[in-house]
Amino acid sequence: MVLYIRLLKESILFALNALVANKLRTLLSLLGITVGIFAIISVFTVVDSLEKQIRNSIRSLGDNVIYIQKWPWEFGGEFQWWKYWQRPQPKISELDALLNRSEKIEKAAFICGSMSSLSSVEENLENTEWWGVSHQFPDVSTFEVDRGRYFSEFESKNGRQVIVLGDKIAETIFPSGNAIGREVKILGRKFEVIGISKKQGESIMGSNDNRVYLPINYVKTLMNVSSDQTNPSIVVKSKDGISNQELKDELAGIMRSLRRLSPKTDDNFALNESTLLTQGFTPLFAIVNMAGGVIGFFSILVGGFGIANIMFVTVKERTPIIGIQKSLGAKNDFILFQFLSEAIILSLIGGIIGLLLIFILVFISGFLIDFEFSLSFANIIIGLSISIVTGLVSGILPAISASRLNPVEAIRANG
Repeated sequence: MVLYIRLLKESILFALNALVANKLRTLLSLLGITVGIFAIISVFTVVDSLEKQIRNSIRSLGDNVIYIQKWPWEFGGEFQWWKYWQRPQPKISELDALLNRSEKIEKAAFICGSMSSLSSVEENLENTEWWGVSHQFPDVSTFEVDRGRYFSEFESKNGRQVIVLGDKIAETIFPSGNAIGREVKILGRKFEVIGISKKQGESIMGSNDNRVYLPINYVKTLMNVSSDQTNPSIVVKSKDGISNQELKDELAGIMRSLRRLSPKTDDNFALNESTLLTQGFTPLFAIVNMAGGVIGFFSILVGGFGIANIMFVTVKERTPIIGIQKSLGAKNDFILFQFLSEAIILSLIGGIIGLLLIFILVFISGFLIDFEFSLSFANIIIGLSISIVTGLVSGILPAISASRLNPVEAIRANG
């Protein structure tokens, strides 16, 4: 065992010597490995980071929350849009009926929204996203108030002209600060700012930071909150111990009763949950990963041939040394291990360079764009494993040819 450890050390020195003695040849060969590992692991890193953000965004919708809406989140097969288009939108009266009839609902809220200009005495914002929400909205979402407060039950029920601003909206519309207690104008009406939402950060599913929130009972005095323009939803959270399927079964029965659908009539509403979105993104991530793998494979293939070429040249250059080693009693597997180790180490050097490049780009991207990339430990292991396998496959034939050399002929090959 000690002998093989010493041999591995010598193989590392031989590999480094090959880099120094034949810089151009070796670096050009390692370039294929470096580019291949860079291509594969960079794609994996981007996809993993994107998938992590999307899953976190979807998770923010709630695992035990059901969205009653007009349109389904997952269509499947041929999308017969005209059937969904003819469906009615959810109504506030249906929310009240669900709360009265259901035995499995813990909390529920009505949400609608659109875009409008928002102004203060300091700034004006076009196309600001606003949401009209009922009182239990924070109980069925990730929404939290950081400064000030949320609507009181009295304000929600009576539709008072109060508003909660998203963190980013508050910073923009009141650059001088101190937004609480001041007035903003939206939907042609003035509202008193009573709260600022907790900073959430950017999200694929949209962020609380970029929205403002109004009591739904005031919004409905200005417009039809169940129109297609406001895209309403009823968001329902189940009681502890109630599965999503149990809740959906109960909701389906109540909604069919409210809308007086006959047993043979299809549902004219959708019961959506976050798992539908997760399942929808999974095939996309698989395709992108596969594409990155194919691109990287061809780069690594080129690098593998380069390392094999280096090793065949190395065997030829060290043929007399191999002969001397064999004449002194070195076994075939000893020679085989020596050259395989050297090939793997050369390949690992290329892989490590590729991983270092990815690490540098991930570090720099953190300062340039508002997106969190992370090189995971799993991807590092994958990159190193691919490098080892590439070195093993590339070095096996040269190593076998070296181990089978006749010692007498090998020593004579010096001339």
